[in-house]
Amino acid sequence: MAKSCTGKDVAERIGYITRVQSFSACHRLHSKCLSDEDNKRVFGKCNNPNGHGHNYKVEVTVRGKIDRHTGMVMNLTDLKKYIEEVIMIPLDHKNLDRDVPYFSDVVSTTENVAVFIWDSLCTVIPDGLLYEVKIHETDKNIVVYRGE
Repeated sequence: MAKSCTGKDVAERIGYITRVQSFSACHRLHSKCLSDEDNKRVFGKCNNPNGHGHNYKVEVTVRGKIDRHTGMVMNLTDLKKYIEEVIMIPLDHKNLDRDVPYFSDVVSTTENVAVFIWDSLCTVIPDGLLYEVKIHETDKNIVVYRGE
């Protein structure tokens, strides 16, 4: 049991905060491990040599104890800054395969974009707070990654 600022016992409360951000990027789904024929078969029109683009919507969720003094899980200003640093600057209006070194050897699927964002956020968000990265590639295609 935690104590309130008035000395009363209060249960620790857990909260979730989600910040939504959009970015635009292009890519080509193509694996160096597959033949050109297999890439066309597996990735279909997404294997177009000229690539294609998306307007991605990313939801970053943190989870933690609600501080009894500030009332916050984390400061939203900090979360906004972290998202700008690790999502917007490296990914927005970029060719993922050519402009982001991580994707030089990793297929730029939305699943792998979620892993990239998770790993990048883990370097700036305090330990244990990052809960989920959800990416809407389209209105119908959504990927969720929780670091597992």
